[in-house]
Amino acid sequence: QVQLVESGGGLVQAGGSLRLSCAASGIIFRRSAMAWYRQAPGKQREYVTAITSAGITNYADSVKGRFTISRDNAKNTVYLQMNSLKPEDTAVYYCNSEYGSMVSWGQGTQVTVSS
Repeated sequence: QVQLVESGGGLVQAGGSLRLSCAASGIIFRRSAMAWYRQAPGKQREYVTAITSAGITNYADSVKGRFTISRDNAKNTVYLQMNSLKPEDTAVYYCNSEYGSMVSWGQGTQVTVSS
């Protein structure tokens, strides 16, 4: 059974930083592509960033230069370092894994950025 557990969300002032973690189990983590998505109130879930099994990263334009995704295959964990946070980054952040046709989601962690 696949399980993705996010942590690290919270309340931060604009300009601050947070580091999210997503611990995975039940998947072949080192062969899985991992990603972060977010969903703000009243909006659709949107892509934030992804990292392939080879460590290649990609970012949405809205977070490029501020957010960094990384992975630790020894710990089956993917991270999202978020710097220079803005109020518009406020959302529930979801971890996502993809391995072949198997796609899984975490339960989400709330990030709130105050102005």
